[in-house]
Parts: sequence; C-alpha cells; structure tokens
Amino acid sequence: MSVWRHVSAIGLLPFVVTVVGPGLLLWRSGTGLGGPVLAVAGIVLIALGLALVVWTVALFARIGRGTLAPWDPTSRLVVAGPYRHVRNPMISGVLGIVLGEAGLFASWQLLVWFAAVFAVNAVYLPLVEEPGLRKRFGADYDAYKANVPRWLPRPTPWEP
Repeated sequence: MSVWRHVSAIGLLPFVVTVVGPGLLLWRSGTGLGGPVLAVAGIVLIALGLALVVWTVALFARIGRGTLAPWDPTSRLVVAGPYRHVRNPMISGVLGIVLGEAGLFASWQLLVWFAAVFAVNAVYLPLVEEPGLRKRFGADYDAYKANVPRWLPRPTPWEP
C-alpha cells in the first residue's frame, strides 16, 4: 500500500478539520493562548486525539488494507484496538484535537467549529457511511453495529 494514498487521505480530511479550519478561524479572530489550566487541558486533548487518529489510520492500513478516505476505503472490516470499544474512534480523535485547540486558544470560535464537525459527522455517519459499510461487509458489520456503540465507548472490548 502506498504511503501517498494515506498522506493524501489524511491531508484532505483530518488535516483540513484540525489544522486548516482552526487556523483560519484563529487568524480571523486574533485569539491568543488561553490560561494555563485551559492550555494544559487543551494540549492533553490534542495529544490524546492525535494518538487515536494515528492508531486508527495504522489499523486501516494494516488490517483494513485501505485508507480513511471514502474514495479509497478499507477492503476488510476493522474490529481491533479502539474499534472494539467504539465504532468511530477516528472521528473521536479528530474531535478531541479540535476541542483541545479550543481550550489551548480559549476560542469560542473553535468550540463552534467543534460542534459543526460533530454535527456533520452525526448526520453523515448514519445516512452515508453506515449503509455503505453494511453493503460492503454485510452480516459482519450488522453484528459489529449491534454490539459496539457509535459514540460512547463500551467499557469492555467487544469480542467478535
């Protein structure tokens, strides 16, 4: 699998949501760093979100044999690592990064951006992505969907 496939998918999806969008909002608002507590909390959220995104992208490449991009999807259903607890850990990671940025920069504009990114995904996932996964993976996806929640992680990992 080519590195370019992953770089282009990451560059066009999470990078735009976590770097380009927030950068433009901060540039327009002139917001500086928040106080020490918000800044530390923001940095922790950014680090955890980034770790989750990197982990899930690696699982997509290694197990799924595809990328996070809808135009270059995985050929295998990924039910490993954080995917055993929650169906959308990649989106959770991206949202963690954006929420961390909002804290780091004490920016209400980034909180609005966070809400918008969540809202788009809350509509897109059940209307577009999940039917596509059902079509590609059939009964395996149905079992996964029935046992693993979309947003709030289950406390114990699901065993397929």
